[in-house]
Amino acid sequence: MQHRIETIKEKWVVGMTVQTSLFNISNDTKQLAQRFMPRRSEISSRVGNHVFSIQNYGPAYNPSNPKALFEKWVAVEVSQVDELPKEMNSFLITSGTYAVFSYKGSASNFSKARAYIFQEWLPNSGYMLDQKAHFEILNENYSKNFSHTEEDIWIPIIKKP
Repeated sequence: MQHRIETIKEKWVVGMTVQTSLFNISNDTKQLAQRFMPRRSEISSRVGNHVFSIQNYGPAYNPSNPKALFEKWVAVEVSQVDELPKEMNSFLITSGTYAVFSYKGSASNFSKARAYIFQEWLPNSGYMLDQKAHFEILNENYSKNFSHTEEDIWIPIIKKP
């Protein structure tokens, strides 16, 4: 799986969020996207046509527990946070260094890509996870074709000491 290392400035996004777990993420993400996508045009000062799928695990998150809760977001980038549409909130993706993996394939095989990143690439990379949100950047029509998706997976990293 091809990857690159990028350092980004902070980005504000506006969207909808839900508390979920790895156990429920597929269904919760689908429902969240179904609520958000028809309303994304209500967001002013939108940047680009892409959509962010964000996992904000937080410092207390335990990845070995598939029922541990974290925030799941579906959102769009904005140039400024002004009036928010009803039932939407803002979130700051903080600046930092990210490993970016380009994924192409079916949505059902996405978990294999994540397993590769965390079980093979990361332990052998010279990096470790940074305590920041993880996210994917999807094209605007992502939800319309789950058999062939293209997205970039952004994993926050820092150099190992």
